[in-house]
Amino acid sequence: MATKQHCAYCFSVLLAKLQGTSLPEPQFDTQTEYPLFVTWSKLDSYGEKHLRGCIGNFSPMDLQSGLQEYALVSALRDTRFSPIRLSEVSKLVCSVSLLTDFEDGRDYLDWDVGTHGVWIEFRLPGGRKQTSTFLPEIAEEQGWTKVETIDHLLRKGGYGAAITEEFRRSITLTRYQSKKEHLSYEEFVAMK
Repeated sequence: MATKQHCAYCFSVLLAKLQGTSLPEPQFDTQTEYPLFVTWSKLDSYGEKHLRGCIGNFSPMDLQSGLQEYALVSALRDTRFSPIRLSEVSKLVCSVSLLTDFEDGRDYLDWDVGTHGVWIEFRLPGGRKQTSTFLPEIAEEQGWTKVETIDHLLRKGGYGAAITEEFRRSITLTRYQSKKEHLSYEEFVAMK
């Protein structure tokens, strides 16, 4: 599913934007459609990865336009971070997640840590609907239980009131899986 060529294309798109050059042609089937996320992480001097941007879309998109759009949105417009600068690119790792197997959960606990990503919908006090998601690897990487993951999703989605069991039961959960690939800048250069 997700390939190193997908990640390499994201690097090429980002570099073209930052350097003001033309976009390269993708080296993969561009007609396939998936919901997708692009994640940028920066390696520190110890080789530890630190998130620099992660944004995607739950609507299927053809891979060329989807990767092109979200490579830039996640690198330059993730409001949690300052935009990625050209001087950082050599320390980046790109991950592409193609989302599959969407299923409605019976309740907020109807998913498996390490297997499923979760997308929740809930209403804020006042009635406004909010959504929030974590990709499949997040709960496991953080060492969270299912309940802790849901609580973090609620906070991420803007819910500021006390989180009760009754409120957790009111959310709508969709679980999904992801086919993910990573590529460091060093590997990207070696592919050229």
